[in-house]
Amino acid sequence: MQSKNLKIDILAGVSTFLTMSYIIVVNPSILSTPGTGMSFSGVLTGTVLISFFATLLMGLYAKLPFALAPGMGLNAFFTFSLVLGQKIPWQTALGMVFWSGILFIILSLTPLREMLIKAIPKHLRIAMAVGIGVFLSFIGLKGGGIVISDSVTFVKGAHLSHQLVMTLLGLFVIAFFYRMKNPFSFLFSIIGVTLISVITGDVKIPGNIFSRPDFHSVFMQVDFIGSLSWAFIPSMLTLMITDLFDTMSTLIGVSHSTGLVDEKGEPKNMKKALVVDAVATTFSSLFGTSPTTTYIESSTGIELGGKSGRSSIVTALCFLPFLFIAPLAGIVPSYATAPVLIFVGILMFKSVSEIDFSTVENALPAFLIILLIPFSFSITHGIVFGLLSHTIMYLICGRIKEVHPLLILISILCSFILI
Repeated sequence: MQSKNLKIDILAGVSTFLTMSYIIVVNPSILSTPGTGMSFSGVLTGTVLISFFATLLMGLYAKLPFALAPGMGLNAFFTFSLVLGQKIPWQTALGMVFWSGILFIILSLTPLREMLIKAIPKHLRIAMAVGIGVFLSFIGLKGGGIVISDSVTFVKGAHLSHQLVMTLLGLFVIAFFYRMKNPFSFLFSIIGVTLISVITGDVKIPGNIFSRPDFHSVFMQVDFIGSLSWAFIPSMLTLMITDLFDTMSTLIGVSHSTGLVDEKGEPKNMKKALVVDAVATTFSSLFGTSPTTTYIESSTGIELGGKSGRSSIVTALCFLPFLFIAPLAGIVPSYATAPVLIFVGILMFKSVSEIDFSTVENALPAFLIILLIPFSFSITHGIVFGLLSHTIMYLICGRIKEVHPLLILISILCSFILI
């Protein structure tokens, strides 16, 4: 039994890594956008290091199967709002990430953290899980070439292509083996689609697979003092709140959809998980990258059966070789991981039946969360609108006394975030 569980944890850890490995290339591409002054190779090294360190810490300290890496959305905020938008030097922006991480650590260690979890009603938590599931599926549909962007209708169905065919093939492979209760269904799909694409020539094996880590350009280049300006306080708070909301919504949503809850129905080891995320954000700045957050792709490995910290340890170890073989990061195409994201979305969506839609004050906020997370392409945006509308609806319906005081405070903060 022990041997079987270890095999499942290894499989789950590898699967989680494969579904989120895109960040190894995507994050440095965003942060090294022309005008920022940041080095692609330096940020890539920082991305791999922080993903390894944070995910390993999650497995060893929190003993949870969640993987962490620089967050999508947070990296865009860092690049386009702080560095390019406000013309803040990237060293100073890294300092802002550092101090936001310190604030996050303080918050995670206080009773306020538990109060935050209890303040969020069950139907909103379920809506988070469902919304994240739809978001994952939408990412998969887009990455798999099934839906594409359109200037008039925003998105539309794509024409038949190799990418689309491979995505559908991978999805049917997963569905077949999942129905057979085979724990290798996700991995069979990812490896199979990738190998077919290599054989057909759609995916090329890089000629030079080795590269040296870059510890010179952005590593330990933080401006601690310059980032303490009063003018930067609002941006630091935005970083912290966004990171907190992303992490909380992911932990709550994935935990509830996969059964990783305690006897009270709360996510297991939430305090330790938040501390890990906060520490990871602090170290992100030292390694030369934007804030780190817990990844919803962790649900891939969890659904596969990896529900212990060993899965995270395996995922962390998968990152480490890419310090030296970074060119291999691009071998697994997006349409090889897209079927996994789509199918995990299906699994997370099933809890929608637990939401009580009989009263409008519960239905409207839950519905907004489910819709806005994928449609705004932001977990934070969906959660903010959901929590704010929940408070407003309960006020309108004369049930404001039933709303936790902390949730009212959060709603007020949400109003400032939307400004």
